[in-house]
Amino acid sequence: MTHTPAATEAEGLALPDFPEPRSAACPFAPSPDMRALSDHGPLTRVRSWGDSTPWAVTGHAEQKALLSDPRLSAQFTQPGFPSPVDPAHAHAGAADLSFVGMDDPEHARLRRMISGAFTIKRIEAMRPRVQQMTDDFIDAMLNGPTPADLVRDLALPIPSLVISELLGVPYEDHEFFQTNSKTIVSAIATPQQRAEAHGNLATYLDDLVGRKLTDPGDDLLSSLCTQIEAGELTRREAAAMGVLLLLGGHETTANMISLGTLLLLQHPDQLAVIRDTDNPAVIRDAVEELLRYLSIVHLGRRRTAVEDIDIAGHTIRAGEGVILLGELANRDPAVFTDPDRLDITRNARQHQAFGAGTHHCVGQPLARMELQVIYPTLFRRIPTLRTADGLDSIPFKYDAVIYGLHALPVTW
Repeated sequence: MTHTPAATEAEGLALPDFPEPRSAACPFAPSPDMRALSDHGPLTRVRSWGDSTPWAVTGHAEQKALLSDPRLSAQFTQPGFPSPVDPAHAHAGAADLSFVGMDDPEHARLRRMISGAFTIKRIEAMRPRVQQMTDDFIDAMLNGPTPADLVRDLALPIPSLVISELLGVPYEDHEFFQTNSKTIVSAIATPQQRAEAHGNLATYLDDLVGRKLTDPGDDLLSSLCTQIEAGELTRREAAAMGVLLLLGGHETTANMISLGTLLLLQHPDQLAVIRDTDNPAVIRDAVEELLRYLSIVHLGRRRTAVEDIDIAGHTIRAGEGVILLGELANRDPAVFTDPDRLDITRNARQHQAFGAGTHHCVGQPLARMELQVIYPTLFRRIPTLRTADGLDSIPFKYDAVIYGLHALPVTW
């Protein structure tokens, strides 16, 4: 039987609340209340922002199917779209997120213009440069004061420099774009603050695109300028794609570097495997397991049904919101044996840390390559690396929609 919210409450079954923050007692896992959503089955109603009652999807198979279903819309402006802010401000700055909030065919049209820059062949050609960056930043950290802050000294600057060079963004502007990006992914910033940060980055990228139209370089933004001149892309669309790539290209990877490092420091036996192996396949498997286990995207991937969808014994009605919770799909015991255990030797490649379907993360080959370089290099170069403070004093990002660490004091 499919329950509407009214029927569920009438039967005395209170709707679970969403979202629920992670617990400080177990900061690497979804909160117990979030995990309990799976007890209701692969789909359940939740009471969420603005007293709305969207569907929360926790099952791995159901998420994979729905993320590939064109009857779900990613458009922020769709009625019923699950939003964590007041409806009057729900879309502030959303236009600067480019194709992430679009449906096909427009989504596919814009995405194709940048997908060639993220092919595995092109990303692999960048590996030696990323290795050089990693060694350089580790050298600087070793020659600096202790304790060092791994976030400030390594985790944040490497992906910032990588995406800057790929896009053609001057790295000397990193404090500007990091500060505005941090506001955009903050869960406690006001809608006005997020909109202002979006505007700052959009203006910055628009100015940069304008300069590259007259003085192009060998970078992705210059490639987009070629498409502007061909009439295939507007300058605003190119700037919006720049905002999306600059934000996504450093913020998510930086959090995975620091959070994954801290997690491995809590599991020295598994850290030792990464440190001591010379087998790239072992490193690849370790990175996939860390992506599965940590699942740093909070608040889910949000959609709206534009047609009725029958799935797992329920009907998602047109106009109803859907929240796809990757952190729970990645701990689905039907797919991952003993899912709450970190095991870097398992085959975790079915994880959905990068989403699925047409909206899967276009930059995932780059993120994977960076992590494959940074983790083993860090532990080989600094085999005595350890946290300078206890776990309970490390500032986790409970206040952000991309989970990670504000700082990670380390010594050796």
